[in-house]
Amino acid sequence: MSSSLAANGDMLVILRHAPHGSSWLREGLDAALVAAAFGQRVSLLFQGDGIMALVPGQEPGALGQKGTAATLDMLAMYDIESFYADASALDRFDMAPDDLQLPSLPVDGATIAQLIASHRLVLTF
Repeated sequence: MSSSLAANGDMLVILRHAPHGSSWLREGLDAALVAAAFGQRVSLLFQGDGIMALVPGQEPGALGQKGTAATLDMLAMYDIESFYADASALDRFDMAPDDLQLPSLPVDGATIAQLIASHRLVLTF
């Protein structure tokens, strides 16, 4: 994980949905993997309910929805190593950075704005 903001990154993927209940999170992770496979530098921002994707040990959801743990584990294989966690979401869910499956840098609202501005392309899921 990068310990500071990714300067002039190619793509920032903002993940705002919980792992179960919709396909938004999985689609965002898939978009990140595809972009990285084509040589883009990808950063991930887990914001709002999306922070729940980083809870370790998740099981498949209702109706056989796959868990995201395996996908998160393979991000490093695609050189996706810049992870950011919305600090207000961490507070809301009473979580700390050490509780997360991926080593993520907590960021506040002002830093999120800087993060968005520092990437050429921003996708929100």
